[in-house]
Order: sequence, then C-alpha cells, then structure tokens
Amino acid sequence: MDRGLMLNDADCGFCMRTATLVPRLGVDVESSTVQSADLAALGVDEERALVEMPYVHPDGRVDYGHQAFAAILRTGPLPWRLVGRLMTTRPVDPVARRAYHWIAANRSRLPGGTPACSLDAR
Repeated sequence: MDRGLMLNDADCGFCMRTATLVPRLGVDVESSTVQSADLAALGVDEERALVEMPYVHPDGRVDYGHQAFAAILRTGPLPWRLVGRLMTTRPVDPVARRAYHWIAANRSRLPGGTPACSLDAR
C-alpha cells in the first residue's frame, strides 16, 4: 500500500460522519468501511475494529483507537502532525486513550450517532 487505510464502521452514523470530516484536515489516507474490507488480509481484528477504529499503515502495521487517530493526523499538514505526535507522548497518551474510549462508548449520543452506533448493540 502506498497510503494508510482508515477503516470505519458502516453501521454507525457517527463513524461515517467522522470519516467524511477527517479528509478535510488534509490527511493523506485512504478510507473504507470495516464491512467492505478484507480484514483478515489486512491483519485487522474484526471484533476490535467494531469497537475501536483501525488504521492500517502503508507497511501493514495496524493501530486502533486513539493511536490510529494519532497516526492518521501524522499524515496531515504541520499542525495536525504535531497533534498526532503529542497524542502518543507519555504524559498525553493516557488522557487521549480515555477520551477516545469515552467517545466510542457514547458515539450513539454524539452528532450523527444513532442507536445502531451503540457499543451495547454489538
């Protein structure tokens, strides 16, 4: 792969809304849905992918959750690259992890979210 691949849950309105907004940041990634990608071939854990957004790096490594979002930001222009790097530094990483998990747990209540987005529905 020449570019990384961001995967989103097609059954979640919040996830799909996020997928349409992320390219506006100027990041250099491809986008697809978990449901349409060959997860096994990409080395993506299917169950985890429905709970945490996966990002497949061009070299085949896979990150999930806040680390995936940080990796995506690092493909963008300077301000976003810095934010992406900061998100995975020792003092910020635990905060970014908790923030991501809170958003994931509440995605059905966020803009674009629907009852189908609820992790309880999984």
